[in-house]
Amino acid sequence: MADIFERLLKNQGPIGQHRERAHGYFAFPKLEGEIGSRMKFRGKDMIVWSLNNYLGLANHPEVRKADTDGAAQYGLALPMGARMMSGNSNNHELLEKKLAAFVSKEDSILLNFGYQGMVSLIDVLCSRHDIIVYDAESHACIIDGVRLHPGHRYVFKHNDLEDLEKQLQRATALIEKQKAGGILVITEGVFGMAGDQGKLKEIAALKKKYEFRLLVDDAHGFGTLGKTGAGAGEEQGVQDEIDVYFSTFAKSMASIGAFIAGPKAIIDYIRYNIRSQIFAKSLPMPLVIGNLKRLELLMSRPELKAKLWDVATKLQKGLKERGFDIGKTDSVVTPIYMKGGVEEATAMVMDLRENYGIFCSIVVYPVIPKGHIIYRLIPTAVHTDEDIQATLTAFSETKQKLDAGAYKVSAIPDMAEVQA
Repeated sequence: MADIFERLLKNQGPIGQHRERAHGYFAFPKLEGEIGSRMKFRGKDMIVWSLNNYLGLANHPEVRKADTDGAAQYGLALPMGARMMSGNSNNHELLEKKLAAFVSKEDSILLNFGYQGMVSLIDVLCSRHDIIVYDAESHACIIDGVRLHPGHRYVFKHNDLEDLEKQLQRATALIEKQKAGGILVITEGVFGMAGDQGKLKEIAALKKKYEFRLLVDDAHGFGTLGKTGAGAGEEQGVQDEIDVYFSTFAKSMASIGAFIAGPKAIIDYIRYNIRSQIFAKSLPMPLVIGNLKRLELLMSRPELKAKLWDVATKLQKGLKERGFDIGKTDSVVTPIYMKGGVEEATAMVMDLRENYGIFCSIVVYPVIPKGHIIYRLIPTAVHTDEDIQATLTAFSETKQKLDAGAYKVSAIPDMAEVQA
């Protein structure tokens, strides 16, 4: 019999294998100081493009006061227990009511976490006879939820409507054969890696030809897209066609938690059957109070979204003018596509951090194919023109070094924290 631990220690995983050189620098870095566009990393000042703080609410004075007052009044323990048993409150219900109204749905339910919530939502919506059809570039929480589904699932090529139709035809044929079940299509409002919006309008139009329900994960669209900030569905004019709307508080609201919105009868069913909430402690009251304030500012301060888009537009325009490939993004998410190996990527990251004071997220193999590098920049409403210009200069200069082979090294540099 094999020892489970022995197997784990022999194969640390595609990312874990680099931990002895990467921990604390390339992986699990520690940003310090007040949350903003400039923070400290290992004692050095950095312009930070890695924080999901789109509207700059993390350190907004009204938000900080609401968080403080909520903690002082209620502490972190209240309410005790799961919502169904003893953890409900007027404030929880008020936040659900306001969220539902904002995204033009009849009702909503709070979730403790987005990732956990999406996995559990897929479970509660689908039986073993139902078929899931989902976008190939869906977030990991969707992939994990689909993996746990006991029924059939078909994946369609990213934003490829022709392939989506093929999978809908396959799903429809199987349901007719088994004489049971329905179809759930899952996509995203904004794909967080590439920044392109899901083709919600076109997908919704397929309801005229095929019978299915549509679930949209709008984590990156909520608060950033649409006239009022209600998300990608509002942006594309099809919010009414989204049957189940999902988003998180971790992006535009710079907080913790998530929510599901939809028809009242369906939300009631979810409320009484979603295992991740029935068997988990309620969202703590200070977070609910803080999220009420964040939602209020999101709805009442359009200048925050306008500033975010001003920053994103200037950043993306500057990158394109300098010849960078930023793909097909039509959101504020700003990817930069380059060529190079993992070792080159880490050397370039070091140069950006150590010599230019630029901190941003990088994606390499095995997340993407070998020989490719993606930098993902997350603009926020608190970035400045100075931040943008310094970043554009840094990327222009380091890209020249990358192309000239200056970052060709034999191994990932050892930048791990000294272990005691």
